[in-house]
Amino acid sequence: MLFIIEHLEPKLSEWLCIEYSHAARIAGKKDLILTNVKNAKESQKIKRVAQVERRRVKELFNQTELVVLDPRARKKLSPADMRGKRAIVIGGILGGEPPLGRTRKLLTASLPRALARNLGEHQFAIDGAVYMAKRVLKGKRLEEVPVQLGLEIQISEVYSTFLPYAFPLVKGKP
Repeated sequence: MLFIIEHLEPKLSEWLCIEYSHAARIAGKKDLILTNVKNAKESQKIKRVAQVERRRVKELFNQTELVVLDPRARKKLSPADMRGKRAIVIGGILGGEPPLGRTRKLLTASLPRALARNLGEHQFAIDGAVYMAKRVLKGKRLEEVPVQLGLEIQISEVYSTFLPYAFPLVKGKP
């Protein structure tokens, strides 16, 4: 099974690079394709960790072979959803709080014949979505994968930032 991240942000930020790199470690370089990467410099940077395509996913695959992860999809992703599919498609979008439905507008709407599924009630980071989908691919139900809601990152003694997303727990850590 391939994992496809459709790059949908206007530029490749350092944060996106970190998420894409981590997603590649989770999926495996040969099983991850980043699509819709138009900028040559950005493409070169991403090629270090994953396969890169200028074209959009809808130009590369038959839509009926795809499962697109969309937080606003009506049904949860299950192991049965993977049967007969070639790839799981994830939006390369930095989330917002509250969620703005950008995945639906920018990705799912362009793939009307793909199977749209969500990862439960909560929004995940890109790499977290890859991890969750991979666990489901291996037969786990979403409810069987522990997650932490929210993550505070200490920047200095005085400052921290809070990420209001769901993070899969691996050995008890996000």
